[in-house]
Amino acid sequence: MNQNSLDIHAVSRISNAILDELSKVIVGQRDIVGGLVASLYANGHCLLIGVPGLAKTLLVQSIARVLGVDFKRIQFTPDLMPADILGSEVIHEQQGHMEFRFRPGPVFTNLLLADEINRTPPKTQSALLEAMQERRVTIAGENRALPDPFLVVATQNPIEHEGTYPLPEAQLDRFMFSLDLGYPERADEIEIVRRTTIGESSAISAVVGREDILGIQRLVRAMPVADHVLAYAVDLASATRPKQAGAAKVTNTYIEWGAGPRASQYLILGAKAIALMKGRAAPDAADVRLVAANVLAHRIVPNYRATGEGLKAVDLILELVKEVPEPRY
Repeated sequence: MNQNSLDIHAVSRISNAILDELSKVIVGQRDIVGGLVASLYANGHCLLIGVPGLAKTLLVQSIARVLGVDFKRIQFTPDLMPADILGSEVIHEQQGHMEFRFRPGPVFTNLLLADEINRTPPKTQSALLEAMQERRVTIAGENRALPDPFLVVATQNPIEHEGTYPLPEAQLDRFMFSLDLGYPERADEIEIVRRTTIGESSAISAVVGREDILGIQRLVRAMPVADHVLAYAVDLASATRPKQAGAAKVTNTYIEWGAGPRASQYLILGAKAIALMKGRAAPDAADVRLVAANVLAHRIVPNYRATGEGLKAVDLILELVKEVPEPRY
């Protein structure tokens, strides 16, 4: 599709086509799939959390194939080095002379799957997270731009902690969304077993291409947002900050540290992407509420009281959303 022909209705049709094509290989998990697509539309990165065997790798591979973008996967291990991600200069013989030549690492792609990112030491994590923020890498004193679009989907296993290196809060803040991939429903699991044990797996094809994705990202940025929706996003982020003006009751009781201004930005960008996927010209407060848990849950630090009562960050955000009133015109 020509990027000049993209409009709100075209993006809605594209989004439905993407979800329908992915449903050939991914059973259920439509909210997770929609969140990943929305993050790509908003030019943001995703943290995908789930136990082994939930097809996280298949999901990201399939999205890359349907979007028609380049895909690479890195299996993070304790011995992984920054050069294994970013690339390095190697000595090459050219017409009898020795010279250095840059060999790009897997980070030079459109969609990068950082599998089990918490299994590699902080030095290597930081190399990737710097690339995520700057969208360029510096090697041997030379800046090299990453391809556009560039999206990182990092996975974490929530049940194994031995031998892992948890991401610090400052690095978690680089991710636009944190998506929890839960166990499938019974009917979905029956269908998964049926598809994967009988016959051949379904083939999927590209629905759009790189230029279309770039055009959609420009549309997201160009979408107008009403002042009261902007205020609502800021109020939600502010409500996570304990002992501050506008802090929610649940915040002062259960939250140690709240979300920074980047959360407000991602609430609006996520709401824009969701609205565009649904064929609407501007987001409303309902779109902000829809992405609130995905944007805010990994940006807050529950206190000891919350931990003692078995409350998770996402539980606190869902309660906070109920407490914060929606601004009026």
